[in-house]
Amino acid sequence: MVGKVNCSELDCVDGNKIGVVELDNPTSLNALTLDMLRQLKAKLEKWEDDERIVCVFLYGVGEKAFCAGGDVRTMYNMMHDASERQERASAAKQFLTEYFTVEYGCDYLIHRYSKPVIVWGEGIIMGGGMGLYMGASHRVTTPTSRLAMPEISIGLYPDVGGSWFLNKLPDGIGLFLGLTGAQINATDALELGMAEHMLMPEQKQSVLEKLQGSNWGGGIEDTKSHIKNKDITTSSNLAFNNKLVTEVLSGFADTAEPHRPVSHIRPYFSQIQLACKADDLVDISRQIMSIEGDSRWLERAKRTLEEGSPITANICFRQLTQYHHLSLEECFRLELSLSVHCGLLGEFEEGVRARLIDKCGQPGWLYKNYSEVDQNVIDSLFTPLWPEHENPLATLGVKHQD
Repeated sequence: MVGKVNCSELDCVDGNKIGVVELDNPTSLNALTLDMLRQLKAKLEKWEDDERIVCVFLYGVGEKAFCAGGDVRTMYNMMHDASERQERASAAKQFLTEYFTVEYGCDYLIHRYSKPVIVWGEGIIMGGGMGLYMGASHRVTTPTSRLAMPEISIGLYPDVGGSWFLNKLPDGIGLFLGLTGAQINATDALELGMAEHMLMPEQKQSVLEKLQGSNWGGGIEDTKSHIKNKDITTSSNLAFNNKLVTEVLSGFADTAEPHRPVSHIRPYFSQIQLACKADDLVDISRQIMSIEGDSRWLERAKRTLEEGSPITANICFRQLTQYHHLSLEECFRLELSLSVHCGLLGEFEEGVRARLIDKCGQPGWLYKNYSEVDQNVIDSLFTPLWPEHENPLATLGVKHQD
């Protein structure tokens, strides 16, 4: 998969700069290759240490998608080679470990960034795109935005911090979204707190120009004059600049309001919460299938649950019932082991084959239904691959404590 990250810096009237990142992989809906993630992470790290950069603006090429996910086709090739030739299993493990380490490290960096990060979420925001999106301080939708964690269809699970942000949603909603891969629109995202703003696609350039014309807190002169109280100054500037960005984005909201889509999830909200209250995955699945309604959105959610990976469903159920207490850092460390395990199990490989490679739409899951899944297999997937201090993400949070 060919893809790149285009980075530029825009001058502001006060001498500061805005860092702009464009995800450029339109033939794959801006899916994230390993090289793209490396480039993005390196640039974000550089800009965080650059006193001239006061804000970061991230978007995807084209109108169809901000980012549809990770580079699962390359992962499939590595996993397939490993299953065909046993001696290649170590290479697959190494690639998966590197890919997810860089991806989750990048996601975490955005969550803990010391400057405002605006993600312009136009079109599809799914999987790996959600990992970038949910960490941003300012999450923008458009009337055509579609957000989802659809991993149950390919035999993975809601990763990229899903253990964190899905657990922050109202009771039962995160579990429903993970089990059904249901797509939510801009109105749903705003009402659930997964986004803060809805703007029109054509307003992007005007937003950037307004930000360039603003007087920011911090930057070169403030940093020089407050060098002895750097931590206090950085915190103060972040609060000031976050408020500035919020005011700029809010100033464009009225134009988009008449285009706000009708909520998908609101009519079924209470039913979803009741359905997801049970202590048993089989009961929850049955109750979701019994939710009353005839909308295409609900029917698609039910069908995805019914046809999805039983292993993924069990992982998701455990994620969102047993790991809600974890810190953000702990979630990413948990997911790193879990994702590599999933890549070596075969379920993920089979899901990608059926949905994206052969496109037959009929994956041969390891188990026929949720109740047949051996819980020892799920236990093994949640078993750490490394001692805690050897986890490739062991240093997350060293510089940025909660």
